Formats: sequence, C-alpha cells, structure tokens
Amino acid sequence: MTEFSQLFLYIPGIVIFLVGSGQVRRWLRMRRSNVCVDAGVISCKHVVKKDKKEREIYNYYDVLVEYKNPQTGHRERLAVKSPTEYAMGQQVRMYQDKGGEKPVLDEYKEEFLFHPWVTMIGGALLILLALEENRGREVPAMVCLALILTGAGVNLTADYILLKKRRLRPLDAEITDIYTRQISRETKLLKGAKYTYYPVVRYELNGRANIRRCNINSSGQNTFRIGDHMTLYFDPQSQEVLEKRERAGMAVAGILLMVIGILAGASILSVVL
Repeated sequence: MTEFSQLFLYIPGIVIFLVGSGQVRRWLRMRRSNVCVDAGVISCKHVVKKDKKEREIYNYYDVLVEYKNPQTGHRERLAVKSPTEYAMGQQVRMYQDKGGEKPVLDEYKEEFLFHPWVTMIGGALLILLALEENRGREVPAMVCLALILTGAGVNLTADYILLKKRRLRPLDAEITDIYTRQISRETKLLKGAKYTYYPVVRYELNGRANIRRCNINSSGQNTFRIGDHMTLYFDPQSQEVLEKRERAGMAVAGILLMVIGILAGASILSVVL
C-alpha cells in the first residue's frame, strides 16, 4: 500500500470525528442550560450577504424578541441572529447558560441520524481502524469494525424505540414559501448552478400561528410546491416540533447493522483460535 493511500484511509474518520465533536459540544451546552423565560417575537428580518463574486457567505434572520427578565421583573428586548424564520408575535423559549449574561434563543434542534457521542466515538474508531490496517494488524482492525457496526445498529434501534414511546402527534403544515439557496455556480468544469430548496411552512399550535423554515431540503426544484401540505410531528412531553418520526426502516437498518457487527466480532474468534 502506498503512503498516499495509507494517509487517505484516515480522512473519513477525521471528518466524522470533527463533525461529531461539534455536535457533542452543542449537546453538552443544551444539557447544562435550563429553559428560563418565554419571549415574543417583535420583528424578523431576512439578511443575505454575498461576496464580490455573488457567492452567498451569510444567510440568517435578525430576530428581535421581548421577554420578562426573571431577576429584575422588567421587560427587555434582545436581538439575535437565527437560521430560523419566526412570525410576528410568535412565542418562543429562551434558556440561560450557566454563567451567561443574557438568555439564548432555544433554536430548533437538528435531528441527527446518530447520537453526537456515537458519531464522535465512531469517527475515533475509524481513525484507529485505519491505523491498525496500515500496521497490518487484522484482529484490532476487525474489533474496531465490529464496534462501529454494532454501535451504529444499537443507536438506530434505540432511536426507533424512543421515538415510538414519545407518541408524536401529527401536525398539518402548509408550504407558504420556498427558500432557495445557491450552493455552487456554473464554471468551466461544472455545468449549471446548483441549488438547494427548503420549504417554509405555516402551522397552528396551541392556538398560535407559527412559521418554520424546515431543515428538510431537496436539490429538485419541484419537490416542494407553495400551497402543498406536509406533516410535522409534535412531542407533547418536550413541546418540540419535529420534522421526522420513527420509521420501520430505522429499526430494520439497526438490526441488520447489529447482526453484521456481531458476525464480524464472531469472525475475530476464528482468526484468534
């Protein structure tokens, strides 16, 4: 194996580890904080900034919220930058970081395919697998592979079971707009500009109208149409609105990965014995 190909084996693990570590930091921050106040949206302005070549470099919403400071009892206003669009008068939650001076907007939590800790540890195991593979040590490499497959399978299966127990309630949402984001421009090598399309939906919850720019997206221009309806899912326990619910495919994929991981682990015994 050439030196370049040996180094190339580390790239997937490094990328996955860095992504997972970023997710873990956000997860820990949310675990350490407590929802402290309710706030109302006063204004929401869409901001898009581009460079000299018309490439998008910033895309966010300037959101102004008003809340009652639990310490002073006075009503205060706070300007925050958010990736989410909010409606005028919409009620949102804010949480206070330990040691933080001002509350932070409780943003929509991205629904990861794997738990942040599983992603980070899986990336570390991939790096270790590449290291052992380059050293020619088959048994430790197979152990890493078995752990990765089994861990991913357990994660998917557990997510399916937990989502099933949450008894999510379907929430009808109407697509009111399509947000288009340009991700690449036409060049001599690439023909045609590339775009990603996000549906902006409006739904009612607890008697209030809400606007949400979904994380669900598509590269197909006609995937989402204004006036069409899509289903979101409300969790009565956490009061969260999710874009996905449990699917049987999650459980099937999880069980298959666990079986493959266990078989890979069993094959190690045949090598050792």
